[in-house]
Amino acid sequence: MTTLGIIGAGHIGSQIARVAVANGYDVVIANSRGPETLADLVEELGPRATAGTAVEAGTAGDVVVVTVPLHAIDQVPVEPLAGKIVLDTNNYYFERDGHIEALDRGETTTSELLQAHLPTSRIAKAFNHIYAAAITEDGTPAGTEDRRALATAGDDAEAVDFVTRFYDQAGFDTVNVGPLSESWRVERDRPAYVVRQNAEQLRANLAIANRLP
Repeated sequence: MTTLGIIGAGHIGSQIARVAVANGYDVVIANSRGPETLADLVEELGPRATAGTAVEAGTAGDVVVVTVPLHAIDQVPVEPLAGKIVLDTNNYYFERDGHIEALDRGETTTSELLQAHLPTSRIAKAFNHIYAAAITEDGTPAGTEDRRALATAGDDAEAVDFVTRFYDQAGFDTVNVGPLSESWRVERDRPAYVVRQNAEQLRANLAIANRLP
């Protein structure tokens, strides 16, 4: 069974861990404060979960989730993630991250910034445009009428395929936005951001998105 390394144990990372163990994945989860601070979460998650450092989570993961603030992506270990599928959940909040001119001008995306930091990893966007609580609350079986859909984007077909399978296991349909360069369509302040939508509605919201406010 696949081991999911999760770097970042905040609201989104913890929820992804819950979905993962519920679907039979092993999980190694890390935060910036040390493995000992994750004892309660690991106890809740059960025997499939362990806490580690970011390097340990990255090394153990067959697939790795990076869910840290954008201003901290330069602290994500590079070598342990080399060649691996990496799920990027990040969004740009200038109030938290400081202004990044290339993002303000619409010249790049948050996922492309992570790809630049992890040049040999295979990045796919995932879980960035859904409230954390809804990750475990809104999922429904495949084929359910009006099933909620989430978007992904990536330059690597296997990475996008993994997100598609993982979304389905979590209870969501998938809409593929295209390459990482198009992932801005589900970033903050766009029509598809943190609203409940089925696949048809999501496609419509992606189509009407503006690159700049």
